[in-house]
Amino acid sequence: MNEFEKYLKDKKISPEQFKNAAPARYTEFEMLFDQMHPKSFTAQKLYLINKIRRMYPLNS
Repeated sequence: MNEFEKYLKDKKISPEQFKNAAPARYTEFEMLFDQMHPKSFTAQKLYLINKIRRMYPLNS
Protein backbone atom coordinates (compact mmCIF):
# COMPACT_ATOMS: atom_id res chain seq x y z
CA MET A 1 0.00 0.00 0.00
CA ASN A 2 1.40 3.39 -0.95
CA GLU A 3 1.21 6.63 1.02
CA PHE A 4 -1.71 7.99 -0.99
CA GLU A 5 -3.81 4.88 -0.27
CA LYS A 6 -3.00 5.20 3.44
CA TYR A 7 -4.01 8.86 3.30
CA LEU A 8 -7.34 7.99 1.67
CA LYS A 9 -8.06 5.35 4.29
CA ASP A 10 -7.25 7.87 7.03
CA LYS A 11 -9.82 10.17 5.41
CA LYS A 12 -12.36 7.29 5.36
CA ILE A 13 -12.28 6.99 1.54
CA SER A 14 -12.12 3.61 -0.19
CA PRO A 15 -9.06 3.73 -2.49
CA GLU A 16 -10.36 0.80 -4.56
CA GLN A 17 -13.78 2.32 -5.20
CA PHE A 18 -12.29 5.74 -5.95
CA LYS A 19 -9.68 4.32 -8.35
CA ASN A 20 -12.21 2.14 -10.20
CA ALA A 21 -14.92 4.80 -10.51
CA ALA A 22 -12.73 7.82 -11.29
CA PRO A 23 -9.29 6.66 -12.50
CA ALA A 24 -8.31 10.00 -14.04
CA ARG A 25 -9.08 11.98 -10.87
CA TYR A 26 -7.40 9.31 -8.71
CA THR A 27 -4.21 9.53 -10.78
CA GLU A 28 -4.30 13.34 -10.72
CA PHE A 29 -4.73 13.41 -6.93
CA GLU A 30 -2.02 10.78 -6.44
CA MET A 31 0.49 12.80 -8.48
CA LEU A 32 -0.35 16.01 -6.60
CA PHE A 33 -0.17 14.21 -3.25
CA ASP A 34 3.33 12.94 -4.09
CA GLN A 35 4.46 16.52 -4.78
CA MET A 36 3.27 18.18 -1.56
CA HIS A 37 2.86 17.71 2.15
CA PRO A 38 -0.35 15.86 3.14
CA LYS A 39 -1.61 18.87 5.12
CA SER A 40 -1.14 21.13 2.09
CA PHE A 41 -2.94 18.61 -0.09
CA THR A 42 -5.83 18.48 2.38
CA ALA A 43 -6.07 22.26 2.57
CA GLN A 44 -6.05 22.56 -1.22
CA LYS A 45 -8.56 19.77 -1.91
CA LEU A 46 -10.76 19.84 1.21
CA TYR A 47 -14.03 20.48 -0.62
CA LEU A 48 -13.33 17.70 -3.11
CA ILE A 49 -12.12 15.28 -0.42
CA ASN A 50 -15.39 15.68 1.47
CA LYS A 51 -17.38 15.07 -1.72
CA ILE A 52 -15.29 11.99 -2.57
CA ARG A 53 -15.68 10.67 0.98
CA ARG A 54 -19.46 10.68 0.56
CA MET A 55 -19.23 9.01 -2.87
CA TYR A 56 -16.70 6.28 -1.96
CA PRO A 57 -16.97 5.57 1.78
CA LEU A 58 -14.52 3.21 3.43
CA ASN A 59 -16.40 0.23 4.78
CA SER A 60 -14.23 -0.98 7.62
